[in-house]
Amino acid sequence: MFLTTRFVVLAVPALWLVLFLGVPLAIVGVIAFAIPADTVPPFQLAARLDNLVLVLTDPYYRDALLGSVVVASITTPICLLLGYPMALGLARAPARWRNALLLATMLPFWTGFLMRINAWIGLLRDDGPIDAIGLWLGLGAPRLLYTDTALYLGIVYTYLPFMVLPLFTSLSRRDVALEEAAADLGAPPWSVFLRVTVPLSLPGIAAGCMLVFIPVIGEYVIPELLGPPSASLVGRVVWGEFFGNRDWPTAAALALVVLPILLAPLAAVRLWRERA
Repeated sequence: MFLTTRFVVLAVPALWLVLFLGVPLAIVGVIAFAIPADTVPPFQLAARLDNLVLVLTDPYYRDALLGSVVVASITTPICLLLGYPMALGLARAPARWRNALLLATMLPFWTGFLMRINAWIGLLRDDGPIDAIGLWLGLGAPRLLYTDTALYLGIVYTYLPFMVLPLFTSLSRRDVALEEAAADLGAPPWSVFLRVTVPLSLPGIAAGCMLVFIPVIGEYVIPELLGPPSASLVGRVVWGEFFGNRDWPTAAALALVVLPILLAPLAAVRLWRERA
């Protein structure tokens, strides 16, 4: 009976992973080795490496991969620096206020994603409120919309809660007695934070960084609506190849090449946890 129940419990998530992860990944892999064709769908099955070689050697696709990694590598530390104080404040808040503060953190998710991005377009446009404030303060009216600044603002704003929530979970479970013991032994507050609080929250830091870094790599909507036209990131390139050029094999090959980039930090985190 126990073995049957355990099999059912494990079979459900395994079936879910096979249907919604394994099968789509296999389809993308098959298309990546196909060749473009004027058919429906626009490819013919084959076993050729031309698409993978093109993606790995053509500067256009290499720059898109590198640009996505750079954007993710910049926004992830920014989200960490902004999210850690927020998560620590939530963890240290009185119990009667904690749920309300968590609700405020999650409140942006109650509105549509595109509506929130459109709100940023209104804020950052040339005649928008931020320009008006800059002119009023005598700082001029710098162009913000469709720049790298707008791109990073949009990504950090969107993914900051994904950093805060795992950090809050980790910090709320920390042993406060360890911090109190370190303070009683004469450690200054900054030393207690760096040597006790931060090490205790490392699992939350790792989880938050993965939840930000991985989806930012393939982000399409924010670079398209807020970023500069020259921002050729992976998401925009895949969209263009898939829907614009109708070159499904090249788009699939690019998506397949991104996979090891996404798996590398996961493998690093797992290796770190095994050695810890």
